[in-house]
Amino acid sequence: MVMARKALALLFGSALVLVLSIPVLTQEASDAAGAKETASHAKKGKAARENRWEGIVVRSNKDKSTLTVRKIGSNSDKTVHYDSSTILTSQEHGKHATHISADQIQDNDRVICLGTFDDKGDLHATLISKRLSNPLSK
Repeated sequence: MVMARKALALLFGSALVLVLSIPVLTQEASDAAGAKETASHAKKGKAARENRWEGIVVRSNKDKSTLTVRKIGSNSDKTVHYDSSTILTSQEHGKHATHISADQIQDNDRVICLGTFDDKGDLHATLISKRLSNPLSK
């Protein structure tokens, strides 16, 4: 009789663990499928999430249409690519933005860049906003 109770308790405990673990397993499978779908959409250019990189221009290369932007307060640099479709603006905090050319962005300017990261971690900018409130950029 005692042996039957132990066997029944073990069977019940195993069934309970199995029932409780099914939602976790299906959630993990769903997350993995979602990650694959997001990656495939990013490769196809669909539903690409816009990213932001803000910092100080430490190097600019007009020939390659790139800026190297260092995040403020760190040593982390990102290469920001721009092209003819990139919107370039100059803006003081709280004021209206004015359109500028790439020649007006120089080293030590504070910029906010919006765009998408590629596989190498470079940002392909859709918008670069030169901020005039930075004392180094005046």
